[in-house]
Amino acid sequence: MRQHPTSQPTVDEAASIIRAGGAVAFPTETVYGLGADAFNEAAVERVFALKGRPAHNPLIVHVADEAMARHAASAWSDRAARLARAFWPGPLTIVVPKAQRIPSAVTAFGATVAVRCPDHPLALALIRAVGGPIVGPSANPSGAISPTTAEHVRAAFVDRVPVLDGGPCAIGIESTVVTVAERPARVLRIGAVSAEALGVALGEDVIIGALPAAPGALPSPGLLASHYAPTAHTELVDARDLAARAIPPGAVILALEAPLPDSPSIIRMPREAGAYATRLYAALREADARTPTVILIERPAGESWLWSAIRDRLTRACAPRE
Repeated sequence: MRQHPTSQPTVDEAASIIRAGGAVAFPTETVYGLGADAFNEAAVERVFALKGRPAHNPLIVHVADEAMARHAASAWSDRAARLARAFWPGPLTIVVPKAQRIPSAVTAFGATVAVRCPDHPLALALIRAVGGPIVGPSANPSGAISPTTAEHVRAAFVDRVPVLDGGPCAIGIESTVVTVAERPARVLRIGAVSAEALGVALGEDVIIGALPAAPGALPSPGLLASHYAPTAHTELVDARDLAARAIPPGAVILALEAPLPDSPSIIRMPREAGAYATRLYAALREADARTPTVILIERPAGESWLWSAIRDRLTRACAPRE
């Protein structure tokens, strides 16, 4: 399908593109998403093609409110309702049984669908203008560094995708994904919302860890071993080892606590978890743009839930490409 020009569209123009079967990049509080009509199979397939995304990696469906989420689900349990009312709009994706109208490609041919209400005024305005749910995987080539500004999206897709510019993303890493399709509730992907907070909202224990998948399928987005990855070879290194090792020529270092001398090759990262998460993907892009021989990332040692989510992203960014 022919896309509209990529100059900044209005929300109504972006909604018209999506209703016509096209794709538009849009901001959320986590990362920028690549939006298309969640009920339009051809539009969904276009998103997979634009990203080069493998068919076994499902998409998140974005909604404007709980009422819209119910249209994407064949069943909306009391547990799903509790989580939606506690954390939406916000960085929580809830996995529930899928509605028949949701194309199988959205869910990697599985029986459940991942649904989220984003906490960004432009995203919510776009979804309401479309009049129904939209898919919204990160607006970047599959496996590459996620985009947290409109400029990141434009660099990835040049003139192929119109972009709603909502400024930098406030949180900067992808949402927590929790499934309530079975008991107990289970966190499939960690993000800003903690298992403890989910447990308080549900009044039950919440476990952590991906479900066993059917052959070739993933139960949630964000579970590929290699993800969020720079082009350059990237290593995650403990602070003590980073300070002790000889830094190879041409390396770029994302440093946190390691006592390293100031150098143009060092990108200093924030010491507070929230600020680190917001900065992370932009810093990885900055490092990669220098065409380094290697990117060395100091492994954060913080013990909070958000630090764990950050380490998850860093581990996947440093994994060998599949």
